[in-house]
Amino acid sequence: MNSAIASPPMWQEEIFSILKEGGVRQVAYVPDAGHAHVIRRVHSDPDMRGVVLTTEEEGVATVCGAWLGGQRSVLLMQSSGVGNCINMLSLIQNCRFPFFSLITMRGEWAEFNPWQAPMGKATQGALELMGVTVLRASKPDEVAETVRAGFDAAFEGGESVVVLLSQSLIGRKKWEHTK
Repeated sequence: MNSAIASPPMWQEEIFSILKEGGVRQVAYVPDAGHAHVIRRVHSDPDMRGVVLTTEEEGVATVCGAWLGGQRSVLLMQSSGVGNCINMLSLIQNCRFPFFSLITMRGEWAEFNPWQAPMGKATQGALELMGVTVLRASKPDEVAETVRAGFDAAFEGGESVVVLLSQSLIGRKKWEHTK
């Protein structure tokens, strides 16, 4: 079967539905294969705006600015980008903005790239040191409930929350060799 036309796993569509039903208007992201389905759905929805970032810390400022402008926004990124955000996360703490991010993990299950391992191991601890609540979904049947719980804690409870999406959900990544 051609992977370009294969149906995405149900949990990916559930994530989009939670964001849509929750009134998210802006989705900031650095392109990532693990978030590709949600990103495509956002760009095809006339009520949502995808905001492509050059670096992840721009996303922290983008979601805070959206909140100040009266809109809900989320940040999609890969665990390797968390280190770029550490200083900007002080904006969330100092201004007490609600914050919600979905982070696809690298550097754990079946990782082939040793450069991903250090930040993959440090992601949760770094976020927690910055006062962010960290939730994790490792199995497809955990994703919707975990994302919904984090979403509500952020936007109804005013917390800073991220959901880590285990690398095992996304599947093995492989280098593409070209000749």
